[in-house]
Amino acid sequence: MSSAPLRTVPDLAFLLTRAGHVLTTELTAALADLGITPRGQCVLIHALGNQYTQGQLAELCALDKTTMVVTLDELERAGLARRDPSPADRRARIVAVTEAGQRLVEAGQKIVDRIHRDILNSLPEVEAEHFVDALVNLTATRLAEPVPCDTPPRRRAPRPTGP
Repeated sequence: MSSAPLRTVPDLAFLLTRAGHVLTTELTAALADLGITPRGQCVLIHALGNQYTQGQLAELCALDKTTMVVTLDELERAGLARRDPSPADRRARIVAVTEAGQRLVEAGQKIVDRIHRDILNSLPEVEAEHFVDALVNLTATRLAEPVPCDTPPRRRAPRPTGP
């Protein structure tokens, strides 16, 4: 019988994935009363007041193109966003937030900010500052872009909750 190899560093993939999953689940539950998902909130907050194409928003929200299309379809059906022709490129679509979308995203952002603040407040203030600074630094440098990979890992869609 063999034993598992001795870990010499913390399992960052597990820790970050676990934290992300728990946070996304909490955000999903909290935003549900507004009828929006964290993904929809992300798209709307980035689109609000900007002239971004679907592709640019997908990049900003770390969504693949298919997921972005599905998300925009949902937002359009709900009357929260629309896709307008780009004045610079007839093939491209600019995502515009409707008045209803603006009201919803403002309410949603209060919920998101409250949850983020609550999570950070569970750490001592200095630790919270260092934690955020370290994440910002990592995602701007070493973890800014995925390395080339023949079979990149798929991002999991959130699992439905409830009955």
